[in-house]
Amino acid sequence: MKAKLLIPLTAFGLIVAMAIYFLTNPSYEKSLEAKYHFETGSYEKAYELANEAFSMDVYNRMASTIMAQSKTALKYVKYVNQAKEYMRRINDIAAQQSISDADRAKIKMMSEIMTDSYVKLAPSVITDRALVQEAAAYHKNFEQLLEKVNK
Repeated sequence: MKAKLLIPLTAFGLIVAMAIYFLTNPSYEKSLEAKYHFETGSYEKAYELANEAFSMDVYNRMASTIMAQSKTALKYVKYVNQAKEYMRRINDIAAQQSISDADRAKIKMMSEIMTDSYVKLAPSVITDRALVQEAAAYHKNFEQLLEKVNK
C-alpha cells in the first residue's frame, strides 16, 4: 500500500520542484515573458527578451526557440512593411496622367525586389498565419505587377 502511494507522491514532488525551478529561474522568467510578447505579436520585444534569457542560460531551449521564431516573424513584418511602402509609391505613380518609361522602370525594380525578397522568407510551423498570408498576398500582387510591366 505504501509503494502505491510513494511513487505518485514522488512524481508529484518532482513536478512541483521542476515548476518552482522554472518559475524562479530568471532566465526562464524572461523566456515566459518573451513567449507572451511573441504570442501578442510584439516580435521585437520577444526577440530582445529571449536574447537576454538565452545569454543568461545557453541551455534554455525555450529562449532559443522564441528567439529564432521572433527573428523569422520580424523578417515577415519587414517584408510586409516594405511591400506597403512600395505599393503606396506605385499607386502614386499610377495616379499620374501618363506613366513615363522611368516610372515603369521604378515599378519594375520595386516589383523585382519584392518578388526576390519573398523567396528568401521561410515560415515555420508557429509563424503567425495571418502574417504569412499577408506576405503571400503582397507577393502575388507584385508578381502580377511585374508581368504587366514586362509586357
